[in-house]
Amino acid sequence: MLPKLDLTTFFLSVSQAAMQSLTEKERDLEFARHNIDLLELMHEKTRGNRSEDEDQLLSHLLFELRMGFVNAEKEVAAKGSHGK
Repeated sequence: MLPKLDLTTFFLSVSQAAMQSLTEKERDLEFARHNIDLLELMHEKTRGNRSEDEDQLLSHLLFELRMGFVNAEKEVAAKGSHGK
């Protein structure tokens, strides 16, 4: 059974898709960037309409995803410079 659809569930679903696409096995930086952009859009468009918990969650997810994206880019660049 799928969880009740609400803003928190939406944020978690999109962030999970982005996180998965940042893993070495599933790496797709374009898809990850798209999902991070989607969360950034939601951050902007839902401002003032989120609960404090939703606001904290979204800020935390965006931070973690941005850091993960930067790290994934570095890994890709390092592998590329080693010819792998």
